[in-house]
Amino acid sequence: MTIIMERIPRGAVLKDRYNAAVVMGASVKFKSPSKCAKGAVLMERMQDRLWRQYVKAGLLCVSVFFVLILMLRQDWLPRFSESDAVELVPPSIHRSLDTKSVNLVPGFYSKPLMLGLREEEVLQGRRKGRLKDVRLMSSRFRNHSMIIGKEFSNPLGLFKNIKIYIYELPTSFNTDWLQNDRCSSHLFAAEVAIHQRLLSSPVRTLEPAEADYFFVPVYVSCNFNTTTGFPSLSHARALLGSAVKFISHKMPYWNLRKGSDHVFVATHDYGPCFHTMEDLAVSTGIPGFLRNAIILQTFGRTDKHVCQSSNSITIPPFVQPPAGNLDWSPDQNRRDIWAYFRGKIEIHPKNISGRVYSRGVRSKIWQKFGRHRSRFFIKRDRSSNYQSEIQRSVFCLCPLGWAPWSPRIVESAILGCIPVIIADKIALPYSHVIDWPKISVTVSEKDVGKLGKILDRVIRTNLTTIQENLWNIKYRKALLYMDPLTPGDATWQVLELLAQKAINRSYHGVQSV
Repeated sequence: MTIIMERIPRGAVLKDRYNAAVVMGASVKFKSPSKCAKGAVLMERMQDRLWRQYVKAGLLCVSVFFVLILMLRQDWLPRFSESDAVELVPPSIHRSLDTKSVNLVPGFYSKPLMLGLREEEVLQGRRKGRLKDVRLMSSRFRNHSMIIGKEFSNPLGLFKNIKIYIYELPTSFNTDWLQNDRCSSHLFAAEVAIHQRLLSSPVRTLEPAEADYFFVPVYVSCNFNTTTGFPSLSHARALLGSAVKFISHKMPYWNLRKGSDHVFVATHDYGPCFHTMEDLAVSTGIPGFLRNAIILQTFGRTDKHVCQSSNSITIPPFVQPPAGNLDWSPDQNRRDIWAYFRGKIEIHPKNISGRVYSRGVRSKIWQKFGRHRSRFFIKRDRSSNYQSEIQRSVFCLCPLGWAPWSPRIVESAILGCIPVIIADKIALPYSHVIDWPKISVTVSEKDVGKLGKILDRVIRTNLTTIQENLWNIKYRKALLYMDPLTPGDATWQVLELLAQKAINRSYHGVQSV
């Protein structure tokens, strides 16, 4: 029998397999998901390995970028500014820089010049929108009288050139009070004098963005009591609070540093506590909105006191400059009064308020030396010859009143009479330039009964030396608010102290142009 083998086409075989798979459908459905699951696991493992590689590559890139940032010197930052010049506020430059090789626009530093400061580490810039901050990294480089263009001049020869912006307040805060002539001439009138001198001074700027300080001109002491004739301070807190509210709403500068670069004047018995009685002044303290501000005040203590903040500057009270030139020679005047005092004296230590005036010091002077008329010239009433009497005196007694400070200290010093300061823990004005121990005599309050013996000892030992020191024109000028502002005078000394504060400030604004 012959068997014939017929070739079956491949397509038919595949078709038969397909039919068989249909018949065995349950079995096919069971095995197919298993194979799909294995494929999914394999794919997941591959994706996981790829993700790990991506993460490693990303971390490597971040590390390299971080190293590059660390290597990038900060004094390269001016290269990335949008302008070729940046303005410094306030201007400051090291004297050793060679400015001849650099083209400077008045009031600006060019990029090459700023880059040249790198080795001295003077400036450090940081971008902040269109503003930059500059930190003074070293205080060794100070040549503040150098002139580079108009804006870099320091015509007053201050420790550092500074700019002060003066707020234009409604006249009800200041000039309206000048209708009373006493406002600009009494012993508290330094608030008026400083404002008027600053208005015409070269440190004034009309651009608040470039200011180091902001002066707030409020005349607090010009509200005279119609009964007593003395300044009334009951309105002071509300008036100053209104001024702060006005400037903080009108401009942003008060809120930038919480008022720490704003300057106020408080020429009262207890300064910014705004009360004439110490117990009441201490109980109320400095208003909260003024505690960060710079206060120019006549009240000063060598110890901590509630009415004296860390930003306080002790200034002299206002004394009208004498007519004529300051270079007169006090030693040519006749000194026929040995010890002089004219002013308020409570015969009984407790006054009508029950408080002890002058801590009893003036009462002791009256009781102990009031009858010694050959040596002590002591009067309780006023006199039109007050200044001429001082010029005739060798010693001028300057006991405390309600507060430790007294205008007699300044009046005596400028008229050539040795101030005898009787006020414990008093901080005297401008001790940075006036050597008070060399031009005055200090007597503790408990030793006031020994006053005669103490002054006799001075006569025997160093009277001539004290007088020669006292008659130095530099000291007289420092205690007077000259008009116009004069280098070395009382207003200039305020600017000098502010300039010294400015050099220690944490940063100055720099604005791109």
